[in-house]
Amino acid sequence: MKHAVILAHPNPKSFNATIANAYVEAAVAHGHEARLRDLYAMDFDPRLKASEIPGPKGFAPAKDVAAERKFLSLADVFVFVYPFWINAAPAILKGYMERVFGMGFAYRPGKGGIEPMLTGKKMISFTSSGAPIEWVKKTGAWDAARKLFDEHASLITGLTVVDHIHFGNVIPGMRADVVERCIAKVDEAVAKYF
Repeated sequence: MKHAVILAHPNPKSFNATIANAYVEAAVAHGHEARLRDLYAMDFDPRLKASEIPGPKGFAPAKDVAAERKFLSLADVFVFVYPFWINAAPAILKGYMERVFGMGFAYRPGKGGIEPMLTGKKMISFTSSGAPIEWVKKTGAWDAARKLFDEHASLITGLTVVDHIHFGNVIPGMRADVVERCIAKVDEAVAKYF
């Protein structure tokens, strides 16, 4: 099984980067292939270009998007690792979804709407926030994030969402044992779902 681990955090030493790298290690330890796609390290441009919007004259993905789609076409599992900023995914990840997971890769025109193109592939997300998960749920941010990111992505792409694991109370300088418990949850998820 091939996993594409998509990281959306600008600090390569962040908790999110630690989780993304732990996922890669866990997948490999369980006999899978896994590759990290660090959007900031790639200097991914999240801005959708007018030429990338489907229209009567068609459209063509930009070179960077075409290359990323080619890479991702081999993946069986899409792993999204990102923090909640203002209780939503970072802008770079939204732009990545718009440009890479758009028309011609994740879906195509179909009768009465769109036709998903990633059916049979899986999706799992790992998110973090400085607030406890209870607060994130109480404010409605958890339901909103799940609805807008997980459920909508699944609906239009055909991806099967296997889980969304959130780590609350993530702060700089967290104790090492707390981080290790989070890493253990990542390994458990890989073993459970794949």
